[in-house]
Amino acid sequence: MKIDLIFKVAGLGILISILHMVLKQANKEEYAQLLTLVGVIIVFTVVVQLIGELFDSVKGVFGLW
Repeated sequence: MKIDLIFKVAGLGILISILHMVLKQANKEEYAQLLTLVGVIIVFTVVVQLIGELFDSVKGVFGLW
């Protein structure tokens, strides 16, 4: 199991939330929202890649295509 991936996603989430709070305190709410959106996109791309690997391994196990 890839436990390091869970730690990377959690660490990125903590870092993004801290930076979001700092930017919001500095009255830079637009940048804070943009930073949050970028963080979500990064995590989403990682998850999509992992789902692709999962489908490839399932195809290999069952001999599909």
